[in-house]
Amino acid sequence: MAGVEIRNMRMWPAPDHTRVVFDVTAPVKHKMFSLKKPDRFVIDLPNVRMGIMPPKPMQSDPLLRGIRFAFHKRRDLRVVLDLKRPVYPKSFLLKPNRNYGHRLVIDLFRDPPKSAKSKSSAKKSLSSKSPAPKPPLKLKKRKPLKLRKAIVAIDPGHGGEDPGASGRFGTREKDVVLAIGKKLKILLNKQRGIRAFLVRDGDYYVGLKKRTKIARDGKADLFVSIHADAFRDPMVYGSSVYVLSRNGASSEAAKWLADRENSADLVGGVSLDDKDDLLASVLLDLSQTATLNASVDLGANVLNELKKLGKTHKPKVQRGGFVVLKSPDIPSILVETAFISNPHEERRLKSTKHQWRVAKAILAGIRRYFKNHAPPDTLLAKRK
Repeated sequence: MAGVEIRNMRMWPAPDHTRVVFDVTAPVKHKMFSLKKPDRFVIDLPNVRMGIMPPKPMQSDPLLRGIRFAFHKRRDLRVVLDLKRPVYPKSFLLKPNRNYGHRLVIDLFRDPPKSAKSKSSAKKSLSSKSPAPKPPLKLKKRKPLKLRKAIVAIDPGHGGEDPGASGRFGTREKDVVLAIGKKLKILLNKQRGIRAFLVRDGDYYVGLKKRTKIARDGKADLFVSIHADAFRDPMVYGSSVYVLSRNGASSEAAKWLADRENSADLVGGVSLDDKDDLLASVLLDLSQTATLNASVDLGANVLNELKKLGKTHKPKVQRGGFVVLKSPDIPSILVETAFISNPHEERRLKSTKHQWRVAKAILAGIRRYFKNHAPPDTLLAKRK
């Protein structure tokens, strides 16, 4: 009889990849290979048995068509992922956490890794002849500065394999904050001179460092991360706003919360390393007073609007060591909309009407901030 069993399977389609998660009773060894005509991806699992019927992928999944399995060499399980197009796979094992047990994760990427692209381009450049010398550059007349819209990156926390906190009645943080984020995007895009986009616009996981990279790639002027807090005492309630602390969190609660949020990378399957050279340089850059002061000002404006919806957990903007706030050049805040662990606040967070109220409060705070801190090359600055 097989020693390890697959108890469950989940799929999370994201814009650039599809994640397939196997819940297993113990760590497993596995081998993988691809087949063509038609495109398939095969996972061989020695001494493993299938304890469920594989679920059907969503029709909207751009990569995965179906999942089937059979036994290979009697004791070995073979799982076949039928594909809609060729993929670039990556696999890793995850240890148990507060939500799940042992897991085997298969990420199917649409495009090859950047390193592979760069290697192939390097080979081409070596094989090709040296290009003809370029003619001298001609000086062009400088065009008048074209004014642009101010850009806001909205980051709904958690997602996919990482549900975040959960309420007593089963409300999941990842669902609530995505709903609020989508409403905030609608409201911001109705404002003249502002454009907003979502860092995560569906139920999939985005690594913490990748969230700030997406904001930077989108040339964001502001970064607003949306969460719903939780605490062991169900009577604790109220919203909070956090900015990055240079010297650590300002209270024990902030430290505990920062640790909980930062552990999401381990939940989502990305190794979190705070001691690499890049992060060290980012932290040094964050010592720039202007960016942090702008974050505090933005946070204070948003918190003042949230106070109109009810009592806040803290009267002032808090400071914590959240990874998503460590962007060196983008004013960034993290909004804890309420305590989902409080039954009364959980009911409010589930309410579409209250979600619109929260989104409107964040909108009002952002508008007030831009009134005094509009980026100089934007339509908002000209109007001011």
